[in-house]
Amino acid sequence: MSSSQRIPAKCLAILGTGSDVGKSVVVTALCRIFSDLQVRVAPFKAQNMSNNSFVTPEAGEMGRAQVAQAEAARVNLHVDMNPVLLKPCTDTGAQVVLHGKPIGNSQAADYFADTDYLFRQARASLARLHAEYDLVIMEGAGSCAEVNLFHRDFVNFRMAEAADAPVVLVADIDRGGVFAQLVGTLEVIPREYRERVRGFIINRFRGDAALFREGIEYLENRTGLPSLGLIPYYRHIEIDSEDGVPLDILIDPPAGPEPGKINIAVLRFPHISNFTDFAPLAREPSVILHYLSRPRPLEGFDAVFLPGSKNVRADLDWLRREGWDARLRAHIGRGGRLVGICGGYQMLGRVIRDPDGLEGEPGQTEGLGLLDVETTLHREKLLSRSAGFWEAGRERVEGYEIHMGVTDRIGGVPHVIRVTERSGKPVDETDGAGTPDGRIWGTYFHGIFDLPGFRRSLLGALDPGYRPDAGGETAVTEAEFRDRQYDLLAAHFRKYLDLPKLIEIIGVKSAERL
Repeated sequence: MSSSQRIPAKCLAILGTGSDVGKSVVVTALCRIFSDLQVRVAPFKAQNMSNNSFVTPEAGEMGRAQVAQAEAARVNLHVDMNPVLLKPCTDTGAQVVLHGKPIGNSQAADYFADTDYLFRQARASLARLHAEYDLVIMEGAGSCAEVNLFHRDFVNFRMAEAADAPVVLVADIDRGGVFAQLVGTLEVIPREYRERVRGFIINRFRGDAALFREGIEYLENRTGLPSLGLIPYYRHIEIDSEDGVPLDILIDPPAGPEPGKINIAVLRFPHISNFTDFAPLAREPSVILHYLSRPRPLEGFDAVFLPGSKNVRADLDWLRREGWDARLRAHIGRGGRLVGICGGYQMLGRVIRDPDGLEGEPGQTEGLGLLDVETTLHREKLLSRSAGFWEAGRERVEGYEIHMGVTDRIGGVPHVIRVTERSGKPVDETDGAGTPDGRIWGTYFHGIFDLPGFRRSLLGALDPGYRPDAGGETAVTEAEFRDRQYDLLAAHFRKYLDLPKLIEIIGVKSAERL
């Protein structure tokens, strides 16, 4: 690519030595740091693979990690920050979302056969961001040194080259092999890529940093690159995970429900999506939340949640195959509560029809039959930021909708939400369905537990003795909680980053504000 084809702008590329080394968190921290320095900064990831997504104000879909980064940067969300989103629906296939809208499903082999078109679209997004912001912090995907993918990978060095961006490598010392991660990455990438790398960050360090001084010296001497930071592992900060249930969440814990607590189980579907729905519940001091994948007795759980799914029919087959359906019916028979969110709501109904084969072979799958609703999947995806009132208690609820199914209530089954707003426009509509006693209900609203009023009303229904904590993190909205986490993250990184050196590498004239 000639220099005349490159996009002239300030840009920094954060690339990784592997998957889950902390690239997303590093970008999030840098977005808040530079925002604090009064630099107008925006995140960018050319292609993300995740079922954890969100809806922009313009009703486009983008990966949750770029949402967190934009929030940290204090800028409005826009799909240009994540122009290509892959949402896995099978082990080898995914729905392709371009500029916030689905354009179809693709098998991995077909997708990677020709990525030039998507690369051009991603470059157009990057150009628009460069025209609006002073600095764009670009995140790579997976390992930037997958030699078999160099000619098809447009997320890592190819995009950094298009932006003429300096590259900082991120390695994870907690998983071991940090020397091989960094040295090996630099050894296998082409020389022109190697010359673009300007430094490295070692993430998730545990222990006495003084004992690793020789390690830093070895890496700097061996690579000829400066260390830009040795970032200690943290447990006091909560940042939304990019593409799966976070590694520090315990799935199938050996301990069962805890007496004296509100015990909630979330079924961990193979194609689980938008698991962040349950983070506000997990932070409540009175709540014990367990993710369950292997069948176990549900005695002692006050409520079971069926989360979102990117392949509802396949996950419903899995649920039956594992014997969860019988356990769920026994749970209801004991007076327990059952809640479905989005795909989980569809599972609670009589049937899920997929006439066009949007999530697999065309056909239909019998639902659990616990709500009198029927769902048909359609090609057009509903994307909306929505708000309204919970009919039973009139509490305000807010959320976002991402679904391709239309669910019809049958035989007078009551709705659960009176919808008053979708995508910023007033409406008078309904959402969800529930049994008359309120023990089984479902909704399409992701994020419904974010507002403390409704969340605490729900917990009070699960346990009449529940007394909400008057203060603390659980008394604030989810948006307020996340903003505090970004401040904590920025403070943590600023303490251990060589920020003046990083600013020198980027060329942003903000050193006087340090």
